[in-house]
Amino acid sequence: MEDQVGKAKIQAKKGRRLVLFPVPLQGHINPKIQLANILHSKGFSICIIHTRFNSLDHSKYPHFSFHFIPDGLLENDEFSTSDVTVLLRQLNVNCVGPFREILASLLSDNETHELPVSCLITDSIWHFTQDVADNFKLPRIAFRTTSICSFLDFHSLPLFRQKGYLPKQDSQLELRLREFPPLKVKDIPVIKSRSPEIVDRLLSCMMERTKAASGLIFNTFKDLEENELIKISQEFCIPTFAIGPLHKYLPGSLSSLLKQDQSAIFWLDKQAPKSVIYVSFGSIAEMDETQLSEVAWGIANSMQPFLWVIRPGLVQNSQEIARLPNGFLEAVEGRGCMVKWAPQQELLAHPAVGVFWTHSGWNSTLESICEGVPMICSPFFGDQMVNSRFVNDVWKIGVQLEKGLERGEIERAIKRLLAEKEGEEIRDRAMSFREKIYFSVTECGSSFQSLESFVDHILSF
Repeated sequence: MEDQVGKAKIQAKKGRRLVLFPVPLQGHINPKIQLANILHSKGFSICIIHTRFNSLDHSKYPHFSFHFIPDGLLENDEFSTSDVTVLLRQLNVNCVGPFREILASLLSDNETHELPVSCLITDSIWHFTQDVADNFKLPRIAFRTTSICSFLDFHSLPLFRQKGYLPKQDSQLELRLREFPPLKVKDIPVIKSRSPEIVDRLLSCMMERTKAASGLIFNTFKDLEENELIKISQEFCIPTFAIGPLHKYLPGSLSSLLKQDQSAIFWLDKQAPKSVIYVSFGSIAEMDETQLSEVAWGIANSMQPFLWVIRPGLVQNSQEIARLPNGFLEAVEGRGCMVKWAPQQELLAHPAVGVFWTHSGWNSTLESICEGVPMICSPFFGDQMVNSRFVNDVWKIGVQLEKGLERGEIERAIKRLLAEKEGEEIRDRAMSFREKIYFSVTECGSSFQSLESFVDHILSF
């Protein structure tokens, strides 16, 4: 009987198309492509709608059908990732018509196409897609690419204002939030923008439309955020699925917008086990030249071997490679490797990497947890503040640089994790989470079971 049910499910999936629409930023594209690959492996036909901005090389994914839509961003427009909310607001406005048109075309195929469209899966930031889906009477699943804990805190921003925590006051920055332990006022995920009203509107629309969705999925796992998973299910009252880490189901499904330098792997091969500090601040974080200097001298003074990703645009108002402080290269001669971009999942899995110094973006945080690598956290904005606090205070698998980018604290943090007993204890906890992650994606694990429930949910439409 079970075999018959299984065969029926497989046959049902083979007769279904799913339409996915990722936000065109690196941290959003990666998990969406990973999800698409997983669903394709489950038997679904996958159609991806994508903007021209940061468009993917569709030739790398011959098993998907791609439809690229105009986004209204001209080459001479001053849109960049330095003010992400302005970019996302504009895309949410510009893409409505083109998205509706292409979706209408795909749905018109339902009468003649042997694979009718079953549902729409879009990033929660694409709030306009809920109204479009409703007009077509098409179920929409919202996909949030952050942690649940940070999503809940974004949802609570109106409460934080009501309580007087916002706007932030210098005298209150270290104050603990009674409503959201273990956060401090300084950890509230405020997004800096030249247009604060755009931020508020974007977040408000995202939350409102997410609650109207037919389901909500997160790239996380139950053992890491069980309490938060319960809370989000209660507050949003829609089916919610924690199905991560997505990259552990089908390794190798990463989609990088930047060219990866494989020489970093060869350099690591020559280093001692657990000796290297890997430093990367993600694809859009920026710092000024003073902060860059503090990072450089903190690394140099630690006397540890290091692998540092210095991408173009890391320093504010510059698309060139950052200029390192005078004397730095001489001070670290023979014990460092610097590249523009690197295959991060491979690096974190390398036995030579002992610590990951990160901006605490969710993809990076989750990838580090997957490999049992302790973290040094330097959050820059948004959900990174919350992720960092949970790494430091709740999961206790890393340390946050509470004073920001200051060379003395940087040096001490590196030594704590690589050379002191506290580092061993943190590493043990990190390895414990690694074991839980690997179990979560097995057939008996929570993420695997949640993924199966998610598939059944799609088949119910």
